Amino acid sequence: MERRHTRKFVRTFFTSPTAVEGEDDSAKMVRSASQLRGMQAPDVWVPDNEDATAPNMRDEGAENIVEVVAENGADFPGEIHPRVVWHRDSPETRYQGFQHMLQIADPEKGAVEHLDGFVIPEVGGIDDWKKADEFFTIVENEYGLEEGSLAMSVIIESGAAELAMGELRDEMGKPDNNLERLFLLVDGEVDYTKDMRAITPTGGLPEWPELRHNTSRAASAAGCISVDGPFDDIRDVEGYRERMTDNQAKGMTGIWSLTPGQVVEANKNPLPPQEGSWLIDADGREAELTDDDGVQVYEGERISLEETGDGYRLTVGTDTEELDADELREELVDLTDYVPSMDDIVDSMEEFEAAKEAGKGAIAITRSTTVRIDGVEIDIASDRMWDEATYQAVQTPITLFQDVYQNRPDQHDDLAELYSEDVVERAMDVGN
Repeated sequence: MERRHTRKFVRTFFTSPTAVEGEDDSAKMVRSASQLRGMQAPDVWVPDNEDATAPNMRDEGAENIVEVVAENGADFPGEIHPRVVWHRDSPETRYQGFQHMLQIADPEKGAVEHLDGFVIPEVGGIDDWKKADEFFTIVENEYGLEEGSLAMSVIIESGAAELAMGELRDEMGKPDNNLERLFLLVDGEVDYTKDMRAITPTGGLPEWPELRHNTSRAASAAGCISVDGPFDDIRDVEGYRERMTDNQAKGMTGIWSLTPGQVVEANKNPLPPQEGSWLIDADGREAELTDDDGVQVYEGERISLEETGDGYRLTVGTDTEELDADELREELVDLTDYVPSMDDIVDSMEEFEAAKEAGKGAIAITRSTTVRIDGVEIDIASDRMWDEATYQAVQTPITLFQDVYQNRPDQHDDLAELYSEDVVERAMDVGN
């Protein structure tokens, strides 16, 4: 099984309508999207000739894709993967999507040299994936393109498609298909909910954590990249961030973005933070401590601390303990966690690399601070053992940063402003 795409990570999957009815320029949305740069520009831009475009406008939409990509595609900083129509139960729809692929990929029209692939929605079982792949192969042969040069991404919008992901490892690499062209596995929770006949009391979408886990697992097993579906409440920035954090814990870095504002959030969210921060478990709720000149201050009401004649009284929620200084330190170490900054991660990796160079297989890295609760201060410290496995696990966010830096030169200035030139240079050198 050969991985044909160079990207290790995709943070943002941004769709835009290919033709808008009633406008002087029906291509206004794709034309505007093609001019996005820096943090507003997605890693993958999807001119959407399916759900985002009215059925009666899709022929014009295909023409608009050709025109705009031929004109602006060379300067677009991300990858370009138009979405065409497809449906597992409709030969007519599949044929229409195929015709649009032929039209868009025609070298004489000047767009295909800037295209990276196509996105196929509404796939079903593995045989349906193979049908789509065969159409890609036909398009490539029709125009003398190298077989497999057009990447294929799919939207997981049915139970059949979810089950098909489990068959990819067995099917990819067989001589009767080119499924190694697969790039992104993208969740489409709206149509998936419809296909599953799911019902919620409010009529809202279920979160489908199992689908996101299964998609991330399948992408890992098949050498693809997983992407979560759209987050419809575009004003709920905090909810969008929480969704991304939950996804990243599943190994799913990418998410669908509906607006340039969501693109900015999704481009920045998976990157290591600029500054480190301390968290504390406040009776089941995670709270961020406030930095006051190096002292980490808890300002909530779920934890209280006071000095007694011979020790301390710590209350967390309804639980109160009488502790001496050592016991209090141990309790606070258990309650707190540190979120390392980019600089912290690089420092720790450099320290381990130096130790490894000196012949050491493991080292202890100490993290310490002073915590203040209700005016009472106490110093805490914890040691974390680093070995090769720890190093490899911590390297993932740095590998993400390096992938972004290598593939998105238009974001170099943003990254240098976020972290400083020195930290960026060190982050690009570490781990290599």
